[in-house]
Amino acid sequence: MSTTGTVNTADVFSAAMIVLTETELGAHVTHAPTRRWLTGPGLPGVGGLLTFEALRRDGLRTVADSTGDQESRLSPELRDQLVIGGLLGAQGPETESVLLDGSTGEISTTYFLHGRPDLMDRRPFAPSLEKLVRFATAADELAALRGQFAAYAGRFGPQAVAEASQQLLALYEEGTGGDVAPFWKMAAVIRPLALVAGRGTVSELALDLPPRLLDDEFGSGAVVRFEDLDFPPALSHEPTRRFLREVGLPEEVVWFTLDTDLPLPTLAEYAAEADLADAHLPDGADRLIRLGHLLEDTSLVIDGTTGAVLCWSEPDATLRPLNADISTLAFTFWLIRREQTLDAEHDLTEAYEQLADTMTRTLAAVDPIACSATPATPQDDGWRYWPGVFEDQAGGGLYA
Repeated sequence: MSTTGTVNTADVFSAAMIVLTETELGAHVTHAPTRRWLTGPGLPGVGGLLTFEALRRDGLRTVADSTGDQESRLSPELRDQLVIGGLLGAQGPETESVLLDGSTGEISTTYFLHGRPDLMDRRPFAPSLEKLVRFATAADELAALRGQFAAYAGRFGPQAVAEASQQLLALYEEGTGGDVAPFWKMAAVIRPLALVAGRGTVSELALDLPPRLLDDEFGSGAVVRFEDLDFPPALSHEPTRRFLREVGLPEEVVWFTLDTDLPLPTLAEYAAEADLADAHLPDGADRLIRLGHLLEDTSLVIDGTTGAVLCWSEPDATLRPLNADISTLAFTFWLIRREQTLDAEHDLTEAYEQLADTMTRTLAAVDPIACSATPATPQDDGWRYWPGVFEDQAGGGLYA
């Protein structure tokens, strides 16, 4: 198998390689290098981004076979494309299907619309199977900080972000002659953003953010810092108090508006002031400090004792985890603003669904709590705010 640097698919893909026989390929694959790849090294099973288990399970099948398109509503360019795998969503289930052109060896993706195959189209993905495996392996190695990205283990800050992004983008550009598919471009410019902050030691929080990270991104005039007299007695978690005093939070970030009516109220005080007597407040509302509001009548609150960041939905009276703590909340705000800047440069939102998934993966690498669907309480339904708003294309919060 051709590799670049220290790429090793065995390290990042699970299950045995999927190898097909010449008989199984039949007349489906006429492109000689692709035939050699499928009968030689083959394809791996499941990685962080891709799965080829459909090929192991079903063998080669065309899009027409997969949709059961008896009425020939599929476009001619799609009918004979071969379904070989799928993209894995950040939460696990497959999203788009990965297609192989048996005559050219080119790889693309599509969403299956079984009820309306006439509306299906495909996106360019990779020029060959060999490049596809290299690209996916490199992205997985970056996420795990091993292989060709092992040198970044323990390195954090804007310089580490820039270098990792340049390294991954260069690999993708070399493999495509500079015409990088949106999926890989966003992997190269968004995924390395997880390297901007190290694990918290000095801050005693989840992350140690670089100095002036928020000021440099939002402008110092848009970042609000607090004083001790702004905090209610219920906010006893000292690392959170220190962060709000010394680092602060941006006043507004797409899906969040900071409450500048100081001092900060507890959720119980806010509900009383806003005449929400029938809102069925959660237990401990007198120790939840309201920082501001998110979309759809949702309050952003901090547990004054533990520093955990949660969101409380007024319409369904449900308290859910939002972020691990104030440091990962600040990272989330920075990530969103950084993505908008990068979208203006790279037009990432042309593949909005893929971008939303990439944002969720990047946030989850820094703050798993923000993206984990595992219920935290008996009342928690597992829905998580940030993945939800990232996916809301109609809301358009990821657009520059």
